[in-house]
Amino acid sequence: MSFDDKLAQVLSRVEELSARMASEELSADEFVKLSREYSELDPIATVIRNLQELRDEFADLGEILNDPDSEAEMRQLAELEKIDLAEKIEIAEREVLIALLPKDVDDERNAILEVRPGTGGDEAALFAADLFRMYQRYAETQGWKFEPLSVSETELGGLKEAVAEIGGRGVFAKMKFESGGHRVQRVPVTEQGGRIHTSAATVAVLPEVEEVDVSIDEKDLRIDTFRSQGAGGQHVNTTDSAVRITHLPTGIVVNQQDEKSQHKNRAKAMTILRARIYEAERERRDAERAQERRIQVGSGDRSERVRTYNFPQGRVTDHRINLTLYKIDQVFSGAGLSELIDALVAEDQATRLASLE
Repeated sequence: MSFDDKLAQVLSRVEELSARMASEELSADEFVKLSREYSELDPIATVIRNLQELRDEFADLGEILNDPDSEAEMRQLAELEKIDLAEKIEIAEREVLIALLPKDVDDERNAILEVRPGTGGDEAALFAADLFRMYQRYAETQGWKFEPLSVSETELGGLKEAVAEIGGRGVFAKMKFESGGHRVQRVPVTEQGGRIHTSAATVAVLPEVEEVDVSIDEKDLRIDTFRSQGAGGQHVNTTDSAVRITHLPTGIVVNQQDEKSQHKNRAKAMTILRARIYEAERERRDAERAQERRIQVGSGDRSERVRTYNFPQGRVTDHRINLTLYKIDQVFSGAGLSELIDALVAEDQATRLASLE
């Protein structure tokens, strides 16, 4: 099938979906299914129509230039417009190609964000807390909902572990690039001699999944309850409301103690467990087709260093695309993080476009 045939097929399908959705004979389930497909194809149809309009204009200019009766001034203007249109058509064709790239089936899902300290002791825990706040601020700039599910703090205000749900349009499509090892170089607040230390934190971003996406048999679960504990190990309530769920087939363990209700803790723990099981299956599939691995998963090892934050120099470097920004404050405020993530998205698109050639 030629490129133009593919474009015509998309436009035809959008028209067909629009007509069928207008029918009064559809059931509610059928309407939802068709509207979901329509919402995926309609943005693609928009860029295709834009390309077609530019091509039509280009053809009209060709007729003016080929008409021997055209006035010299008109032909001169047409030549200039033709050059401008040729550039616009090239850009539009790239936009169409990007729109037609196979989508990650999980891109439109919400995400489960997990942040944990790595090497570096108390400073690593403080850095993990900074990263967690950075993502919360970034979510706000995107108009997303950021809901902490589980937060375990140290006595100095750092994090032992933090898990949050991020909800909104296309969350996983952008946040998946944050998975990996993050490194910071700065003078810790606990350092008396003013020496620069290097510490690390690990970020994992998992697609949030529904019960229908991951089947979990109750007999495969071991559920333990215990009393919630605070930063210093003290019990923060007197009932066994905290929950530990172990998925026996995979060995995945989830602890949840933020809520006072055992029922709520169990529900949150199951949300995290489903995401981790689903992600383990994603990684297994990725390993089987290693040649198709994308930039965001790298080697698949979450300890792989993806970014360095150097405070003395005020720079942030993403090692996957060799991009350095000297705006560390803006990155940690959330707004500057968009520039890094957008660059990663663009690089991923370029890599996949190159693979099609």
